Amino acid sequence: MAIENCTVFIDFILLGLSGRRDVQQGLFVLFLLVYGITVIANLGMILLINMDPQLHTPMYCFLSNLSFCDVCYSSFVSPKMLADFLSHQKKIEYDLCVLQMFFVGVFADVDCVMLSVMAYDRYVAICNPLLYTVTMSRRVCIQLVATTYTAGFIDITIITYCTTRLSFCKSNIINHFFCDVPPLLALSTSDTTTIEIAMTISCSCIVGSSVITVLLSYSYIIATILRMKSASGRRKAFSTCASHLTTVAIFYGTLFFMYFRPSSSYSMDTDKVASVFYTVVIPMLNPLIYSLRNKDVKSALKKAVGTKSCTG
Repeated sequence: MAIENCTVFIDFILLGLSGRRDVQQGLFVLFLLVYGITVIANLGMILLINMDPQLHTPMYCFLSNLSFCDVCYSSFVSPKMLADFLSHQKKIEYDLCVLQMFFVGVFADVDCVMLSVMAYDRYVAICNPLLYTVTMSRRVCIQLVATTYTAGFIDITIITYCTTRLSFCKSNIINHFFCDVPPLLALSTSDTTTIEIAMTISCSCIVGSSVITVLLSYSYIIATILRMKSASGRRKAFSTCASHLTTVAIFYGTLFFMYFRPSSSYSMDTDKVASVFYTVVIPMLNPLIYSLRNKDVKSALKKAVGTKSCTG
């Protein structure tokens, strides 16, 4: 990062979501509640899936990994953000800033791809039910999960490396509540053309392929649902698809808004609000949308609570 005639900053200052103390205190209570729900809901879902043999299926294997990613990348943002709400100096060391950017990016990528894997799983289950056991075997599920994590690590490793080559000579004040690539690009005094191109290519591969998979999967799913004779079955299936696609639209829409733009059109205040959705709100919503409305999960939860009550 150090170059000739350039000040070497050993830390950055995060401005956060608001500079008003009264607002910060209110936000602290709100986001502490949201983060608590996120951790409890997602870890509870992982535990429930592992405990109940009836949930040992490909769909819930992917859901368990989705919950794991939600907890991880939310945990790399929320605790620091909560601490900053109560702190006058919102400093973060350069190395920790890079680590935060890396891990948030990795788990956001994995989350993104995992949504498309889940859509493909539903496509096979609804459109090719007789081949589901063979197509979505345990070996295939492990390969899909491993590929998802590998793609996320490779993508963000490239972006992180390019970001660490930037110089920050004029200021170390980041108008954001966590270290992310767009605000660092806006702050950098280096030419960001190369990293913008790299981001466009890598994000196009990750997000683009995921969006295409989701759209194709649900196109076939909807076509299959329309051929169903039962009206109640169609309504139930469409309701499930609508919830899934709503969350997918919010997640992918936020990523497109955040990353698929030149830095010249970057608005930090607007993007901070958008970032709240994919780092704080969506990790809380995912277990609710994908799990609590699911009869199998509700049944497993009632069974687990009933067993605990009897044991106690």
